[in-house]
Amino acid sequence: MEIWDTPIYNPAYVSRLINLSTGRIKRWLKGYEFSYTSSSSGKEVLSHKDPVIGREDSEMPNYASFLDLIDLLFVKQFLARGLSLQKIRKALTEAQALIGGHHFAQRSFFTDGKNIYMQIKNDSESLIELLSGGHWVISQFIKELAQQIEFDEPTGFAAKWYPLGKSGLVVIDPKISFGRPTLIGKSISTDNVFNCYLGENENISKVCKWLDLNQEQVNAAIKFESGLKAA
Repeated sequence: MEIWDTPIYNPAYVSRLINLSTGRIKRWLKGYEFSYTSSSSGKEVLSHKDPVIGREDSEMPNYASFLDLIDLLFVKQFLARGLSLQKIRKALTEAQALIGGHHFAQRSFFTDGKNIYMQIKNDSESLIELLSGGHWVISQFIKELAQQIEFDEPTGFAAKWYPLGKSGLVVIDPKISFGRPTLIGKSISTDNVFNCYLGENENISKVCKWLDLNQEQVNAAIKFESGLKAA
């Protein structure tokens, strides 16, 4: 199993990282049971909803891999732009038929609020529109989320997530610090920096000295962790 597909994030931690409720994270990862009253028979019927994202069988179904984490991030953004879970599921099924993958995190997916687009050529402006019969379109909208993600060249999978942008000094890389957010190039987790900052009575100069960081790095870690705690 690749490190990207290894379950390392519990639902509560995923909830903090992408600012969604833990209950919703569990439902999207694992699926859920629900009941309704049949209009024809009047009887209660038990039914099941599959996970929102495509997942391989896992011994830890409540835990997310890095690819699951990025998939969930995409789903959140699609929903925020008015797409339904039903349409998101259909788009992923169609994408799987086209490229054989079961992750949004395998290729760059974008949305304009009505349809979902998937990049399938090296040219970043050449996108195929899903759920439209496969018509070619030229993307004109801003690809904010994809600009936060670094894709692995050989596999096409998402390999790193820069939650503050690629210039924001914070990266989530499953190969470093068990996938916890760290400072780029330092392998120091942002929560360690933040805890040191609190322990030193919010004295940034002392944190810089103890952890051998500059002020910009410390401020980036503080900004990131403060955002998680406020979410």
